[in-house]
Amino acid sequence: MASAAAVAVGLGACVLAAPEIIVGAVVITGVVVVGFTIKEALDTYAEKRDRPQVRPMPETRPVPATKPVPQEPSPKKRPKPEPKEPDFPPIGPVEVTERDRPRCEPVPVPYHLGGNKLHDKCADRIPNNRFPGGDVFVNGKNFDALQLATRTLWEVKTDNFDTYPPDLRRIVLEDQVPGLLHERALALSCGFNFRVGVRSPAHKIALELADPELKGLIEVMEWC
Repeated sequence: MASAAAVAVGLGACVLAAPEIIVGAVVITGVVVVGFTIKEALDTYAEKRDRPQVRPMPETRPVPATKPVPQEPSPKKRPKPEPKEPDFPPIGPVEVTERDRPRCEPVPVPYHLGGNKLHDKCADRIPNNRFPGGDVFVNGKNFDALQLATRTLWEVKTDNFDTYPPDLRRIVLEDQVPGLLHERALALSCGFNFRVGVRSPAHKIALELADPELKGLIEVMEWC
C-alpha cells in the first residue's frame, strides 16, 4: 500500500502535469480513489480551459455635449452717404425756381459802395444800366450795374494798371481773379450773365492770362 500510495502520488503529479495520458495512468495503477481524484481535477481544468474568458468591458464615459457656436450676425449694410453739394454755386446757366427767386430778385441799392468817384462814374455810364446812381443787390452781393434787357450783372475795376510796377500788378491780379470768379458764379447761379469792365487793354490781357475762365468776360470801358 505504501508503494502503491507512492506510485499514486508520483503518478498523480505526472498526470496533473500531463493531462493527455490520464486514461492510461488510471488503468495501469488500478487505484480507483487516486484515479477519481485525478480525473476530477482534470475535468475542472478542462472546464476552465474551454470556458471563454470574459474580460471586463471598458468603462465608457458619456461624451459631453458641445454647445453650438453662435453665429455672428452679418453686419448690416451701411447706407451710402449721399453726395454733398458743392460749396460754390454751379458754373453755367441755371433755371431759377420759385424758392430761389427771393435771393435772385435784383434789389436796387441807392448808393455805390466804396465812395470812389471815378469808379461810380464808370459804373453809372455802362450802356443800358438799369439802376444808375447805385448798386444792385443779387444773391448776397452788391454788383456795380445791371443791364436788365440782357440780364447781365457788371463788376467795374478802375485800376491804373498800366502804371503799376510788376510786383504790384501781381498783387492786384492775385486779389482780383478769385473775387471775379466768385462773383461770376453768384450771377450764373441766378441765371444772370456776368461782365467785368476795366480801363486799359493791358489790364484786360493780364486778367485773361491769369485765369482762362475770364476770357470773353472782360471789356475795356471806352465810356470811362
